[in-house]
Amino acid sequence: MTSSADGPAQRPSKRERTLAALVEAGLELFEQQGYEATTVAQIARAAGVTEMTFFRYFAAKEHLLLDDPYDPVLIAAIGAQPRSDPPFLRAARGIRAAWRALPEPETPVIRRRVRIAARTPALRGATWRSTGNTERAIVEQLVTDGAEPEVAGVAAASVLAALVAGLFAWAEHETQTLAEAIERALDVIDVAS
Repeated sequence: MTSSADGPAQRPSKRERTLAALVEAGLELFEQQGYEATTVAQIARAAGVTEMTFFRYFAAKEHLLLDDPYDPVLIAAIGAQPRSDPPFLRAARGIRAAWRALPEPETPVIRRRVRIAARTPALRGATWRSTGNTERAIVEQLVTDGAEPEVAGVAAASVLAALVAGLFAWAEHETQTLAEAIERALDVIDVAS
């Protein structure tokens, strides 16, 4: 339950409870029997809902693990970088600035999601496919700010490779925060920071 300074504790909405139940059921089943062996029907049953309800929340099974709410924050931070910097540095430093400003995510659930994706070959590929929207948005921002499309594409792809590597490293190492893992990954490609 959550509470605010203005009133009594509020119960999560039915939608929030259903989403949490689906995520928890999916993670449990993926960890117990593997991603490929787990069906949407099993997840829905374990969460106490129908398959139709599952698909109201997630377009496909992989989306339970791969949905990314951070794109708008990353793009805004890239857009805030000095336009006089080369596109690659704008992208790397924008992502670094965004992660420095973001609160640490709900680590156990997010870490479990990323760990399952990192350990599942089919999901590693899906992770790269899901970054396609992020990559397009970064390219658009860099081009809008004056970069050549080819240069923007290389910059976006390079920075996203480091970002995903940082995510996967974070999922496997309980001793570092997500921000620390991303900082370390970006240090490899942005040695001037």
